[in-house]
Amino acid sequence: MLTIVIACFVIGYLLIVFEHPLKLDKTVPALLMGSLCWALLAIFFHNGWISIIDSHDHVYSLMGAVNEEATHHAKEGFENTLLHHLGKTAEILVFLIGAMTIVEIIDLHRGFEVLKSYVRTRSKRRLLWIVGVLGFILSAIIDNLTATIVLVTLLRKLIHDRDERIWYVSLIVIAANAGGAWSPIGDVTTTMLWIGNRVSALGLIEYLVIPSIICFVIPFAIASLMPVFKGNISVVEEETTKSKKLLSSRTMLYLGLGAIVFVPIFKTLTHLPPYVGMMLSMGLVWLVSEYIHPEEDFDDERRQMYSAHKALSRIEMSSILFFLGILMAVTALESLVFGTVMGPDGKPIAVGTLRFMAEGLDRAIPNQDVVVMLLGVASAIIDNVPLVAASMGMYDQPMDSSLWHFIAYAAGTGGSMLIIGSAAGVAAMGMERIDFIWYLKKIAWLAALGFLGGGLAFIAIKMIF
Repeated sequence: MLTIVIACFVIGYLLIVFEHPLKLDKTVPALLMGSLCWALLAIFFHNGWISIIDSHDHVYSLMGAVNEEATHHAKEGFENTLLHHLGKTAEILVFLIGAMTIVEIIDLHRGFEVLKSYVRTRSKRRLLWIVGVLGFILSAIIDNLTATIVLVTLLRKLIHDRDERIWYVSLIVIAANAGGAWSPIGDVTTTMLWIGNRVSALGLIEYLVIPSIICFVIPFAIASLMPVFKGNISVVEEETTKSKKLLSSRTMLYLGLGAIVFVPIFKTLTHLPPYVGMMLSMGLVWLVSEYIHPEEDFDDERRQMYSAHKALSRIEMSSILFFLGILMAVTALESLVFGTVMGPDGKPIAVGTLRFMAEGLDRAIPNQDVVVMLLGVASAIIDNVPLVAASMGMYDQPMDSSLWHFIAYAAGTGGSMLIIGSAAGVAAMGMERIDFIWYLKKIAWLAALGFLGGGLAFIAIKMIF
């Protein structure tokens, strides 16, 4: 029975990994996998063939139920375990919906057009560093995927030669992933760790900002010496730039970014879950968007073009549903009792599938840092969301343990080594038709050096402090 559940997960995972050759949206296998894994758990559990473990290490089974009260207790334990995992998953999804809505409202008011005014240079090398720093900082605020899309759109207006532009775009992927790794709102995986109380916002920044900067600087420093970034470019200033901005562009940009940055502050002040702060921020931005006038001649018909309702219709719900499916599938494995391990008191204790896997990894590879670095390499091939979700079920270290910080770094930056290894990379690949092999030959080694440099910096900082 255990094999059937694990096989369901593995098959679904492979369908997600090979979404491009299969031409199948990864949301489909994710939803099927999540629902089928829990359906199989329910069938096997109610027939007394498997046991379930909750987040407090309480084991529930109908195999040893001797009376009606014990049967009821076991069934209630199963339902509460499912509801607990659904609740934790919903926290992440509500947070992401709020963040996406704010970003879409900014975009509707053309707030990101303001960023173009920061790029005023003809030097290729200087432009590389400007867009790199913008990508690094912006991704920490609005997430690496959105930052990449914004900067690729910006580069299209500045560099008309595609062969030159894809070099900048590819390096932006590295900068955006590095910038997202040290921020609790910079990447889906860091958001998962933050909401799951594995890391704090300040802890993440304190321990990862230096490794992330190194991961960003090394590839850019090497790239700036390459022939492709020597000389000048022709920056074409479009006459319509001013007309593209709205009266509300600057206000909505700063308000939206400020509202997102406020969320960690809100959590620190109130100790409430981050999604509550994101709801407050989204409500505030929505409120302002209802009354602000983007144009001189503004009527009710034009209002619909800039409304939050329009922003909500532009959210990628397929991404939200993908996270729902994949996270619920991972929690199914986390809840399935697979075997026993030796507890702190020397007695065997029952553990879920992922915890059992972690114990096996620790025995096979005693050095945990090597395990995490390998996880980072794997994230270039496999989606980092399920990898981090799995690691959260594998380990039980306390909040702000160095393990969680290193996992956040490795999963966030390791994906840069392949163009398909991160959401930012996939977005850049789609927008600029970047060839997988071209990226592998030209950019992968730069990303690998940055990833390795940042990883060694993290290990050194951990040893010192």
